[in-house]
Amino acid sequence: MAPPLRILLVEDFQPFRRFVCSTLQAVPGLQMVGEVSDGLEATRQAKRLQPDLILLDIGLPTLNGIEAARRIHKLVPECKILFLSQESSADVVQEAFDSGAQGDVVKTHAGSELLPALEAVLEGRQFVSGGLTGLKFLPERANSTASATTKLGVKQANELIPWATISTKELNISTPRTTLRAFYWNSKLRGFKIR
Repeated sequence: MAPPLRILLVEDFQPFRRFVCSTLQAVPGLQMVGEVSDGLEATRQAKRLQPDLILLDIGLPTLNGIEAARRIHKLVPECKILFLSQESSADVVQEAFDSGAQGDVVKTHAGSELLPALEAVLEGRQFVSGGLTGLKFLPERANSTASATTKLGVKQANELIPWATISTKELNISTPRTTLRAFYWNSKLRGFKIR
């Protein structure tokens, strides 16, 4: 029997953390080795725990997820990183991939895409959330599962994937875009060229 795949979850929003944990607990062969709520602690725990995969938010306190991913990639280069974020901005998502991540799932699509994304990343394929695949900056890296789920639509995906029935209202997830946050990302990514 193969050892379980060790996962570290980095998410500052506790209801979403609970959702991810309950979703992954139902999957045999996966082991949650830790949960942290900020980017700096994520780098410490990645070094200490040596997980196989890190599920990482971008908007984190102390150290943002993109910078945390860069540091983690240097500390634990064999660890795979899958972003779970509310970010859908082309420049931010591209920056996430440039930091060494193998995948990105928009939180509002996590119900239907989390497990397919996890599978793709663990198999060495890149995963792009269905909400992002139409953006021109991304090379053709979306996998067929995401495309199939998007083509099926939510109703059919929920019938095929029973754990996809949780709604964003149940999780109380919102995607506020404050002026300060937009200013931060625009100034951080100034000069960034879209491919």
